[in-house]
Amino acid sequence: MRMKDSAENEPRYVISIAARMVGVQTHTLRYYEKVGIVEPSRSRGNIRLYSERDIAHLRRVKTLMDDMGVNLAGVEVIMRMVQQMLEMQNQLQELESELHRFEEPGP
Repeated sequence: MRMKDSAENEPRYVISIAARMVGVQTHTLRYYEKVGIVEPSRSRGNIRLYSERDIAHLRRVKTLMDDMGVNLAGVEVIMRMVQQMLEMQNQLQELESELHRFEEPGP
């Protein structure tokens, strides 16, 4: 894992700060968690903690809903499709790397 990935995934923001950063109410973030849009980490005291990656994800959700008029069900479909596309891109890169290893002339 790269250092940047580690920092992006580090849970650091409590729900009130995360809500302010995204521009929504705290009850909205609780609802998003309930329906599976976001899954924040929990502290030992069971306090929700959001990472930079969570905040970026929530901002994309808010943009889809506010700027593009997509409803929550549509957001879920779009986000799932984006995740599948990323996974397919990673698989393609792995296959291309494997193919290049076979194409390299031997000693």
